[in-house]
Amino acid sequence: MKKILILGAGNAQIDAIEYCHRQGITVAGCSYTNTDAGIPLLDEFEQVDIKDIDGVSDLARRIGADAVYSVGSDLAVPTAMAVSERLGLPHFISYETAMICHSKHLTRQKLGPDFEGNLRFLVCSSVEEAAAADIFPAMMKPVDSQGQRGCFRVDSREDIIAHFATSLDYSKEKKVIIEEFVDGPEVSVNAYLQGGELRFAIVSDRYVFDEYPGGIIKKHMIPSTFTNADASAESIDLTFRAAKAVGAYDGPVYAQIKIDRDGHPKLLEIAPRLDGCHMWNLIKHYCGADLLDATFTHLLDGSAVLTDEYKYPADTYSLTFLSMETGRTFDRSIYDTAGAEYVCWYYDTGDTVRKLNGYIEKCGYMIKREEQS
Repeated sequence: MKKILILGAGNAQIDAIEYCHRQGITVAGCSYTNTDAGIPLLDEFEQVDIKDIDGVSDLARRIGADAVYSVGSDLAVPTAMAVSERLGLPHFISYETAMICHSKHLTRQKLGPDFEGNLRFLVCSSVEEAAAADIFPAMMKPVDSQGQRGCFRVDSREDIIAHFATSLDYSKEKKVIIEEFVDGPEVSVNAYLQGGELRFAIVSDRYVFDEYPGGIIKKHMIPSTFTNADASAESIDLTFRAAKAVGAYDGPVYAQIKIDRDGHPKLLEIAPRLDGCHMWNLIKHYCGADLLDATFTHLLDGSAVLTDEYKYPADTYSLTFLSMETGRTFDRSIYDTAGAEYVCWYYDTGDTVRKLNGYIEKCGYMIKREEQS
């Protein structure tokens, strides 16, 4: 029986834990905390920080792990790749590529100024450097955080000065990146590569909370209604070109993209992993392609099960997060989930919603086929 070590045990990792159990795989896990929701589902658990490469290497060696992986976590990908390289375990990308994708400024620098779809940017370590920026409007972000933490739209030097300390506080490297702001709808591309070939890609719409800063996710819809056929094809091409440019030739790739006023895609982020929003589940409900299964089949057996024979219905499918402001007492009964094909809760009624981004948190999600007007 194979054994896999999953880094982290939060809500995104529960997908991986449950999948592996269905395949008869023993699942061990680790996290910096012993309170993650997925810990009770694990066969083995040790409290090891997922950023601790030496600690995770020691754990994987001691338990005889056949693979080390993580779903939906930017923090875990570099560690998973480093440990896998060190122990000779299967993996999709190099540690170097993982670090390039983990740090937003390294991604921008790797793509370079002549890469079609890249954004103008400035990397800063001090408020004085940041205040010298002439890229407005812009988004200011920590170079190495995730989940929209510490992200602010800035329209002036005064905005930069007001928010710089908060943004910097979320960066382990103590750097922020200021990127040009693209005024247009946001889409996601979920893709899968094998041997440098694009095996699957689909474009979806990404809706955020307008009332909160940083692009906090509210809802995904598939297929995209923001793009025409040309813009959709360009978005997939941009994702494929960016993946190859950073060295991601195998495994899942997730890209966040803005469509500018001329209808052309601009890359916000690219990650060599499954996204953290359960998009694999939405895609599976929509057309039957199972990116989660493909990922673990490819990782553990060297083969992927994706084909080009999926049926793409005319219906629109949505994945809506059931969210609530941080610090409040959660109540499932206030959400209308009637007609949903799938509902998943992160919190029970009576739980206190934890503070992560400081504004509003995902407390569950539902997948629904939208009625056509």
